Amino acid sequence: MKLSPHFDREEFTCKCSECNFDTVDVVLLQVLEHIRLKYNSPVRINSGCRCPVHNKAVGGSKNSQHLYGRAADIVVDGVKAVDVYAWLDETYSRRYGMGKYNTFTHIDTRNFKARWGDGS
Repeated sequence: MKLSPHFDREEFTCKCSECNFDTVDVVLLQVLEHIRLKYNSPVRINSGCRCPVHNKAVGGSKNSQHLYGRAADIVVDGVKAVDVYAWLDETYSRRYGMGKYNTFTHIDTRNFKARWGDGS
């Protein structure tokens, strides 16, 4: 089912085999669409929604925004993760959670600013 011009619900569905958790925050979709339009390139969702069992299995934080459908780990085709992170940090400098990793970027729509990561 299409959620926005460039994203389908199935892209966000929990990857465990036990549930069908696929709730997605509207603001997260807006941010992802903004990324898609900025780079004019597909945005792949590596990890979207996670049920508690799957979140624990992948080593997610106890209060991960993935548990609430408010987070996505993404790769933008043809763009380095560090560059996506830098643009997001500049564009949304006073809000949201962002994680910088070598192969992907985490974005979430939590109610306060948070930054972390090891990518370079």
